[in-house]
Amino acid sequence: MDRTLLGLVLHPTRDASDIVEIIADWAARHRTDVAVRLEDQHRVPPTVQAVPAAELAARVSALISVGGDGTMLGALRSLVRDPKPVLGVHLGRLGFLVEVEPHELPEALDRLANRDFTVEAHSCLVCDVCGDDVVAFNDVALVRQPGSGFVTASLAVDGQQYGYYRCDALVVSTPTGSTAYSYAAGGPLVSPATQAVVVTPSAPMAGISRSLVLSPEERIRLELTPDSAPVAVEMDGLVIREAATEGAIDVSYRREAGLVVRLDPRRYQERNQLKLSLLDLPLLPDQLRELLPEGMREQLNRRELPPPR
Repeated sequence: MDRTLLGLVLHPTRDASDIVEIIADWAARHRTDVAVRLEDQHRVPPTVQAVPAAELAARVSALISVGGDGTMLGALRSLVRDPKPVLGVHLGRLGFLVEVEPHELPEALDRLANRDFTVEAHSCLVCDVCGDDVVAFNDVALVRQPGSGFVTASLAVDGQQYGYYRCDALVVSTPTGSTAYSYAAGGPLVSPATQAVVVTPSAPMAGISRSLVLSPEERIRLELTPDSAPVAVEMDGLVIREAATEGAIDVSYRREAGLVVRLDPRRYQERNQLKLSLLDLPLLPDQLRELLPEGMREQLNRRELPPPR
């Protein structure tokens, strides 16, 4: 019988060695192979296979994302043509997609192997940007270059002109992405159980000034007008076009393009509600720590101590 293959997607810069070691040790005891992309071969022990990124996506039964939301989004994008479960292990600062803390990982791996989990389906945006198709699980944004004026773009929905925007940035988001750039720009929070597309201008100067919530069946076209400043196009926070001065973006919605592993959906939602409430507090992390009861502060401090060698 073929051995199960789990894939690893690692945060590009943060040290994930302790978490990788936990996964590799667990795999050695459970007749499971582990693989990572070739570019991360130097960051894993010799027992972890290194394969090309495209081959990794095709061969694995599931991916383990080690990082924050950005790493998780990259893992989901890599599987968009053949969605498979993605388990998120937290190595970031404030992740909304990632559920598992490092100390919970051994139990989470057991449950993943036994298929004792639920799957949360995520939709994505499929965008035609200058002839290239790209996907985004959070958002696509047109962003002005500092000192160069404003993003000025017209909006058409299903081929009918709707109006125009003149703003610092224009964000098109999924329900999942409504807690990210769109939220920071003043957009609404949209339940991940909802099927919708949100279009939100950031710092609007003229034209449409509020968020629009559109049906997933409606096709969106954003076209730069002749008086627009050069803009960058971002996909899930990654720049894919710089200094564009003309052209259009066609955006459509794809259901169930990503599968996120959920072990305790209720606790996950409660954590996210707390994280959202913290976003609106004008306090630094150390100041927030001082608001905790003494016993909880001590517990948090113990968790942050490096493990004994």
